[in-house]
Amino acid sequence: MAEWIDISQPLNNQLAHWPGDQSFHYHTPLTKDMTGSVNIGRITTSTHVGTHVDAPFHFLENGKRILDLEIDRYIGPCTLIDLSAFDEINQRALESKNIDAAERLLIRTSLPNRPERFPKDVSPITPDGAAYMKSLGVQLVGVDTPSMDPITSKELAGHHALYQHDIYILENVMLDHVAEGDYELIALPLPLEEADGSLVRAVIKPIKGS
Repeated sequence: MAEWIDISQPLNNQLAHWPGDQSFHYHTPLTKDMTGSVNIGRITTSTHVGTHVDAPFHFLENGKRILDLEIDRYIGPCTLIDLSAFDEINQRALESKNIDAAERLLIRTSLPNRPERFPKDVSPITPDGAAYMKSLGVQLVGVDTPSMDPITSKELAGHHALYQHDIYILENVMLDHVAEGDYELIALPLPLEEADGSLVRAVIKPIKGS
């Protein structure tokens, strides 16, 4: 029986974060010696560190929050492809994989999986790439980078194009150790009612015969 593969970035105090944003920090302010019974940990974090999803409110003032989103988008069959030979995730790059259809798409780029290092450059999703994903039936896309857009972008053309085509966003998945193919995906966000994003535990399992 195929086992689940963890494609999440480990959450620890060395995890890279967006410059100027809140880093992830875990500590244990209450120890078993102090309470007499249990250890109690505390987490301080941004909603956009590690493996996480974006809600439209992240880049739209009146966009949907995490708890407004369809939970079934984050569970189900997905196709993992390697586009590390391309500088952009555009229509030409996607066409190179000859995909007929895909509900969920995970994309490996040329960025090495190094959670402790924040990258200077990523391979962005272009508007024509987002439109082509829509033509394939894609409802969620996941990338192994912290953003769908260039790190310095303020326009966020990739985020907005994906939103216009009703494609959900999953970022910072770890794909270097996973082969191309078809998988089952689980990447559930926390039920954060007002949040613009959420950390997730993302796992995949090969689909039999793929």
